[in-house]
Amino acid sequence: MESEKNLMLPLSHEDSKQNEERQRKVSAMTKKGVFVALSYMASSVLLVMFNKAALSSYNFPFANVITLSQMVFAFMILYVMKSLKMISFTTSESLSGCSNSAVFVSFRTLAQTLPLALTYLLFMVVTMEAVRGINIPMYTTLRRTVVAFTMVMEYFLSGHIHSRVVVGSVGIIIAGAFVAGARDFTFDSYSYSVVFIENMCKAVYLASVSRLGKSSGLNIFGIVWCNVVICGPILFLWSLLRGDLQTTLNFPYFFYPGFQVVMLLSCAFTFFINYIVVLNTTINSALTQAICGNLKDVFTSGLGWLLFGGLPYDLFNILGQVLGFLGSCLYAYCKLQGK
Repeated sequence: MESEKNLMLPLSHEDSKQNEERQRKVSAMTKKGVFVALSYMASSVLLVMFNKAALSSYNFPFANVITLSQMVFAFMILYVMKSLKMISFTTSESLSGCSNSAVFVSFRTLAQTLPLALTYLLFMVVTMEAVRGINIPMYTTLRRTVVAFTMVMEYFLSGHIHSRVVVGSVGIIIAGAFVAGARDFTFDSYSYSVVFIENMCKAVYLASVSRLGKSSGLNIFGIVWCNVVICGPILFLWSLLRGDLQTTLNFPYFFYPGFQVVMLLSCAFTFFINYIVVLNTTINSALTQAICGNLKDVFTSGLGWLLFGGLPYDLFNILGQVLGFLGSCLYAYCKLQGK
């Protein structure tokens, strides 16, 4: 009976118009969505700065150890908050009925989230390696191609097709990325490949987050918990077998207050990013999350260039950055208008 209702055509032109208006209201960003998107952009800029400081300014050699530290930090925060019944891990779980079990989620749920967690692990490790191997302005330039990967993944996973205006705004962003990088394409095959792998992993992760949350019953904290519970032991064994953990203890700046502050802030902002990325993807969309990444890249490029150096001043670089920014602003306008 329900399927017959879905197949019925509108009775009049007014009914059709009302349906279109209703769809616009659903797809338009709310005030909460705008606030979440801005929070993500601000924290993401700071996270890149702290990661770059640890890997470049202090020349810390092990990106995987930083990633492991971030997971341990997230595990401890979530464990304490869950034990104190401040949060729940599922949408149907009430805080008063939270279990004090050390497992918190079933092994069946962990198995269900395994593909997403492995994608998350690869994304985290590759991201750290990409930040190390390339200057921040060029890193942000290449990362803008994640928008195209996200659109493709949304189409294959959910069949979602975006409007021509949205596709056009994404085309402007991609064009800006190529223009900005036109004078710096010395083609470091390893660094460039790492960035593109990062983009693909992020696109798969963002497109899968909302679907997994609905099918598994997990909320934002539950998804992050499963990620760290699955990926933490894997990364720990890998770092232990490679000897990275032992070498880290002998790192000359290991007990240096500046390095410890950078590491602590890196872990704190990573935990917040894990939360805000899922929240932004859930409240808005996977493509909105990707576009927010492009908007904050403008500020990341400028701040990164001032703090760590990077591309020499060039008209093509400036033009490409402006195109990318305009394309992102065009998409944001379309989203606010519900197009």
